[in-house]
Amino acid sequence: MFLVIDSINPLWIAIGLNTVLLGLVGISPKKLLTIAGLFHAWLLGIIIWTTLSWQGYVIVTFYFLVGSGLTRVGMAEKVAAGIAEKRSGARGPENVWGSALIAALCALGAWFIPSFRPFLWLGYVASFSTKLADTTASEIGKAYGKRTFLITTLQPVARGTEGAVSLEGTLAGVVASLAIACLGWGVNLIDPWGVMLCVISAFIATNLESVIGATFQSKYTWLTNEVVNIFNTLIGAIVAMSLAWVGQNISIL
Repeated sequence: MFLVIDSINPLWIAIGLNTVLLGLVGISPKKLLTIAGLFHAWLLGIIIWTTLSWQGYVIVTFYFLVGSGLTRVGMAEKVAAGIAEKRSGARGPENVWGSALIAALCALGAWFIPSFRPFLWLGYVASFSTKLADTTASEIGKAYGKRTFLITTLQPVARGTEGAVSLEGTLAGVVASLAIACLGWGVNLIDPWGVMLCVISAFIATNLESVIGATFQSKYTWLTNEVVNIFNTLIGAIVAMSLAWVGQNISIL
């Protein structure tokens, strides 16, 4: 009986905590989420708390708060240039799952497959490290990028062009990926080696995402920003876990 109660407690904590926190977000003057986005963020939060407890919840909350804040950096300039996020940056369901679907799958995988937990915890942190790097690079680049180049040709292009990169945005993205990776280390989801893997995988995935944006996104209507975000975070998680697996096997040899 006590085992049953213990197994239910995290779920009820998750439901109560997310209901209160997202209720506060919903009544905030700054609309960070749409009504539908609130429900989907509530569901995501329940999944993360139930599977990864407060440690995983800290990571997703950090990403959400910093990512939402970044969309408002230089908002007047981005609006004037026509490159601001829609709905003034308020996240809908597509944004929630575009950013966090891979992380949620890693969290569920770690819950159901305990033997793979260290790799899946790394994949979880790496996916958010990748997404925050991408968001930071994009928003800082659009707001403050002095010179932006198309990643496939290195030809100068206007800020906000799909596949465009800037020095300012790239450096800011690296700092952002390092920050959330260090947070993952701080809550014991990854170790210092994992921090480095997250930064490396985030850099690789973010640049590959820019290549996808520059070469394929305009050709296929189904390849929306949210779908590209899923590919982006998937690449980040896979690269980090693959490097960890290779490193582990080399150390055994």
